Amino acid sequence: MARHKEFDKDNALDAAIGVFSQHGYEGSSTDTLLAAMKISRQSMYDTFGDKRSLYLQALKRYNTDSILRIIADMQNGAQPLDALEAALFAFASRPASEASKGCLGVSAICEFGRTDADVATLTDSASAMLAKAIFTLVKDGQRKGQLSAEIDPEAATQFLGAILSGMKVSARNGASPETLRTIASLAIRSLR
Repeated sequence: MARHKEFDKDNALDAAIGVFSQHGYEGSSTDTLLAAMKISRQSMYDTFGDKRSLYLQALKRYNTDSILRIIADMQNGAQPLDALEAALFAFASRPASEASKGCLGVSAICEFGRTDADVATLTDSASAMLAKAIFTLVKDGQRKGQLSAEIDPEAATQFLGAILSGMKVSARNGASPETLRTIASLAIRSLR
């Protein structure tokens, strides 16, 4: 009887996230995924299902981890505006090797837009979680007089989300940490 090969599901999923982040869904062949995940085709099907199911699991995990990391970075500011700046600066300061891999969430939006309901549900959920955290800080910043009372909190939330997405694309395109920090500083300054 053949022995079942053991592997760490989380490590395999991390490897799939790396492949999908770099090549997108369509650009990631099953063979490339299997090689990166260091598993057999049967192990993939038994554990994750088909390529689409693997992609959805990878996207869900990536989005959750990414948003939780950004929200954790927001905890590094004593005041609301500092917290927003801390999150943007933390992203800008990520190692170039990490930034160059790209954001699977942004990649999914660019590749699928609104054409795939399952992908849209996952990206909408992640966006809503991040927007809630940003909105809370914007409102708190207005109450404390750090942010202009004339700024619409919903618009500011959308603006900061767009800035972060743009920074992710710029990082993937090779923008330096200094350039990304400048973008972050300009964004924060515009809210005063």
